Amino acid sequence: MQRWMKKCVGLLLSTLAFWAMAQSYTTPKPGNWTAKDFRFHTGEVMAEMKLGYTTVGEPTGEPVLILHGTAGTGTGLLTPAFAGQLFGPGQALDASKYFIILPDAIGTGRSSKPSDGLRTNFPQYNYADMVAAQYRLVTEGLGVKHVRMVLGNSMGGMQTWMWGIAHPDFMDVLVPMASMPSAMSGRNWMMRRLIIDSIRNDPEWMGGHYTIQPRSAQFASVFFATATSGGNQALQSLAPTSDKADQLLDQRLTTPVSGDANDLLYQWASSRDYNPLAGLDKIKASLLAINSADDERNPPELGVMERELKRVPNARLLLLPASDQTAGHGTTGQAKWWKDSVAELLKIAPRQAP
Repeated sequence: MQRWMKKCVGLLLSTLAFWAMAQSYTTPKPGNWTAKDFRFHTGEVMAEMKLGYTTVGEPTGEPVLILHGTAGTGTGLLTPAFAGQLFGPGQALDASKYFIILPDAIGTGRSSKPSDGLRTNFPQYNYADMVAAQYRLVTEGLGVKHVRMVLGNSMGGMQTWMWGIAHPDFMDVLVPMASMPSAMSGRNWMMRRLIIDSIRNDPEWMGGHYTIQPRSAQFASVFFATATSGGNQALQSLAPTSDKADQLLDQRLTTPVSGDANDLLYQWASSRDYNPLAGLDKIKASLLAINSADDERNPPELGVMERELKRVPNARLLLLPASDQTAGHGTTGQAKWWKDSVAELLKIAPRQAP
């Protein structure tokens, strides 16, 4: 009985701590805006491109743009580990001072995507299209002329590099995380191709006209996540035996998913032509690149950061050391590792005129 009571009390305290963290900043506000006659890099035009977004804080605050990763959404960043470490009173992005904008990229969340009805007739968008849509949302939809910072994680990190190149005067600070300013290539692209091919080669996919979700979508997604995120030390700690490893894998393979296979295909394929190398010298903002030493998709031993950051004025790298507490490619999703560095940069970074 006593042990049961202790468990109940522990669960209650954990729940209260979660909600306290979740409610430490002002209530997020969902929004939708439609971009008229949106032109894709392919030349295709969508008469009405829906763009979903979430904001935290008031429009009178200093704008900050935060970009999510592949298959994520803006609201997916509203976690205790991310928003709970950043948006509260006195924190790096205190929502009483900043107007925080969290867009849903094309193909995700409440933004237009293949599963809305077009299926494989949806335009084959890429990261440049995503950035163009984000820019229209922020400037036309929300009336923002200049942001203090663009910060992005994983796919959002890659898009942050692109923002600095495409709109060098639009922000004071750039924080690309879990990304590299180089062409999509190597293991990173090969693993993405395997997700795409696994779904397309599945008879249940039916050329994109399936009536039930192809089972390959979840299997390929779990395979990719296990192979390219989590961190060696952390995964070894979670699965020190084959039985523990089987339990962890079975849990991931049987967790209910609500995603769509065509959406997933488009999301991963959109990274194929990512390559910001040619434009790095256009970046004007103060730049802090944040990567983790155990990032499976962006291994530091390739030397990309050391080589390419020399081309960007006012740029430096924060490389988070690996441990059994970090999570490989997923490390930067935990703001505790880097929030102080971002807060310091926001204090000292010069402001560019809008």
